Amino acid sequence: MSAGTAVETPADVVARLRTAFRTGGTRDLARRTARLKRLRALLTERGDELADALRADLGKSRKEAYRTEIDFTVREIDHTLERLEGWLEPRPAPVPAVLAGATAHTVQDPLGVVLVIAPWNYPVQLLLAPVAGALAAGNAVLAKPSELAPATSAALARLLPEYLDADTVAVVEGGVPETTALLAERFDHIFYTGNGTVGRIVMAAAAKHLTPVTLELGGKSPAFVDRDTDLKTVAARLASGKFLNAGQTCVAPDYVLADPETAGALADALAAAVEGLFGADASVSPEYGRIVNERHFDRLVGLLDSGRTVTGGAHDRDAKYIAPTVLADVAPDSPVMREEIFGPVLPIVTVGGLDEAIAFINDRDKPLALYAFTQDPSVRARLLTETSSGGVGMGLPLAHLTVSDLPFGGVGESGMGNYHGRYSLETFSHRKAVLDTPLG
Repeated sequence: MSAGTAVETPADVVARLRTAFRTGGTRDLARRTARLKRLRALLTERGDELADALRADLGKSRKEAYRTEIDFTVREIDHTLERLEGWLEPRPAPVPAVLAGATAHTVQDPLGVVLVIAPWNYPVQLLLAPVAGALAAGNAVLAKPSELAPATSAALARLLPEYLDADTVAVVEGGVPETTALLAERFDHIFYTGNGTVGRIVMAAAAKHLTPVTLELGGKSPAFVDRDTDLKTVAARLASGKFLNAGQTCVAPDYVLADPETAGALADALAAAVEGLFGADASVSPEYGRIVNERHFDRLVGLLDSGRTVTGGAHDRDAKYIAPTVLADVAPDSPVMREEIFGPVLPIVTVGGLDEAIAFINDRDKPLALYAFTQDPSVRARLLTETSSGGVGMGLPLAHLTVSDLPFGGVGESGMGNYHGRYSLETFSHRKAVLDTPLG
């Protein structure tokens, strides 16, 4: 435990944060803005320390660490700082004639003490972007970094108290016992990013206190590739999105659906695209990451025999390295299709066409994202209206996350609730109704 004294219990930390919230130390616009600016300063002044930690935990290059985590979060904070005052303006509401003379409006009320539990795959961005939203909304925050990214967890636990008042932002490190102890406490909102198994545990714990939750989960995000597309461009974009962070991205394309002729040509184009990104041997590429730990490595290696290897397949347990791998001729019931891959393995599944692709997607859990590569407006329209997913990317994977005015979140098994930009403010606030009726 890194906030306050060494003997502080989770109950002590939550009580300290609640006291700070109740005394008004988080609510006014000036304080919200000041805390966001301090968080931004942490990222800009100590970014290299965070990048070093990300390299130690995940093999991320400095370029990738800044692009996908540090600078990403800075842009999110800047977007919020520019618009926060306007977002907080009361929103008027019309009143019925029977209440003539009265006025009505809504205001966004801070919730109180928020718990943010982050995952290991983007351990800076996926902790600090929700924290920024909670601060913008005027809350006190308890931040729980992932113990599976220990260097980054330690860096965040050290740096956050240097930049933010420990009475309104606390950090608790640790694994399952520490998280379990935290979940026994009453919070006003819990924001969890991770897998569905732990998401259910979080939701069950929250239910005991009737605490609302945001669950940012994952799932098998499909990519449909239509015939008569530019497969070189498609392959380059798929490979870039899939193999970023060695495939350990919740919205990475999980599998590809294409008709047999398209699938064959796409497989060859993907092999060329992977070599274009990382060279003939990705193990020596400075831009290619590593698997987070041996347990995930072993799980992923067990999926490599699920189809014909088009490219990749090489792996080194000591280095936690798995080459960017594309599998063709993958059966729908093969091991790689039974779970979210969350690693650098991209299976291609052949379908008869769009009808079969839509049925294939709808027969499975609702994904966090759906990607489509097509020039046909009618194909786009059908995929939008006949499938359900957290978000849709037409022509480019992952990029919808970078648009701060778009909500990011899942549906069904891929999660509940959303955030980014104004949606973060809504998530961490209560929209309170106010009716003002004159007495005279």
